[in-house]
Amino acid sequence: MKLPTLLAAGVAALSLTACATAQAEGAMTQNNTVTGQAGSADLKAFPAATAGQTRHVINLPAQSDEDALKVELILGKTKTVDCNRQFFGGSLETRTAQGWGYDYYVLPALGAGASTLMGCPPGSEHEAFVTTQEQPLIRYNSRLPVVVYTPSDVEVRYRVWRAGETQTAR
Repeated sequence: MKLPTLLAAGVAALSLTACATAQAEGAMTQNNTVTGQAGSADLKAFPAATAGQTRHVINLPAQSDEDALKVELILGKTKTVDCNRQFFGGSLETRTAQGWGYDYYVLPALGAGASTLMGCPPGSEHEAFVTTQEQPLIRYNSRLPVVVYTPSDVEVRYRVWRAGETQTAR
């Protein structure tokens, strides 16, 4: 690639990142917690949770601009933490319901916790929601539930993200 083209691509990427960050900070429309099982006919396509697992179901409301929306899945649990940045390992797998073609998500296990190693002042302990390092954005689709299987002690939260105006790279 020629240098001007490479520079233009870099500027465009930074602009898009800045735009996405600004949109994310100002345009989160929901920050919800999903709990327990749902008894819906929509769930017959999805397998039942196995022992030690919980099936979390997110039913999204219909929106006129669903192509401009994404759902961020936030998995974790509340624990006592200090001033360090903490997170869990674990990888969310996308699977497909046999015979239906619908995607669902599985966190097979919550990995070991990790944190930064700063020295914290006494009394900095507090309760906080500690998440997995991976927090995927998935397509917004109000016609199907978002189904997530996790170990029983894991909580599922989500946020809805809205895209900003399309901009032209220069």
